[in-house]
Amino acid sequence: MDKHKRITEAPSNYDGLEQMDALDIVTHINQEDKKVADAVEKVLPQIAKVIDETAKRFEQGGRLFYIGAGTSGRLGILDASEIPPTFGMPHERVIGLIAGGDQAIRKAVEFAEDDTKQAWKDLLEYGINENDVLVGIAASGTTPYVLGGIADANVHGILTVGITNNPSSPLANSATIPIEVNVGPEFLTGSTRMKSGTSQKLVLNMISTGLMIRIGRVKGNKMVNMQLSNTKLVDRGTRYIMEELGLNYEEAEKALKQYGSVKLAVDALKK
Repeated sequence: MDKHKRITEAPSNYDGLEQMDALDIVTHINQEDKKVADAVEKVLPQIAKVIDETAKRFEQGGRLFYIGAGTSGRLGILDASEIPPTFGMPHERVIGLIAGGDQAIRKAVEFAEDDTKQAWKDLLEYGINENDVLVGIAASGTTPYVLGGIADANVHGILTVGITNNPSSPLANSATIPIEVNVGPEFLTGSTRMKSGTSQKLVLNMISTGLMIRIGRVKGNKMVNMQLSNTKLVDRGTRYIMEELGLNYEEAEKALKQYGSVKLAVDALKK
């Protein structure tokens, strides 16, 4: 792909940003943000395919890996970190990796994304294999860290997914399942933490939530396997049980604490 034709690097639809007042700035950002969900809508079939293919592998003990650099890497780590508390899954089932290692979550690590071999080295530390799924995330679709990891995974027969905001980018062309979300130029030219990052977050939300629903970690519309890690979640779980079993608050709370999760409590008491 001609680097001069990257949508993520295209000039903003706006100019003279420093002359705008705060309301103008946020109004125009909001106008651009409205385009994101529509762009994601165009790739729903591909996202659904990722969910189905990942669910098959999960049921055989497989895992889901995310790799990325900068914003993309942080978004993958964010999504992975929310799976255990939300769905009660072990931390090692959905894993997010960022170029430069965990220190890069808070502070950029110079040139870490330029190493084409490091992603595979990082993945090998987790024993990645053909039962797993690897999702590479890169707005530009050209990040060497991500491209290298995807290429090595392809060689080893691992299902690969590429989430990118540049259609026909190297990432889109190399991943088994490309997810190309064209959100158009950023409000601040080239700042892909904005619309591109927002679109990536939406896609990751769909993949992980859809996967957890498909493998049975949700009942009805409720997070019945969530970890009871704070008072708010204990209260939420208690109310789930009240609704499901017709118990009063005290009875439901006692059942939740006895069985340790909404699902276990409901399964035990609904017989």
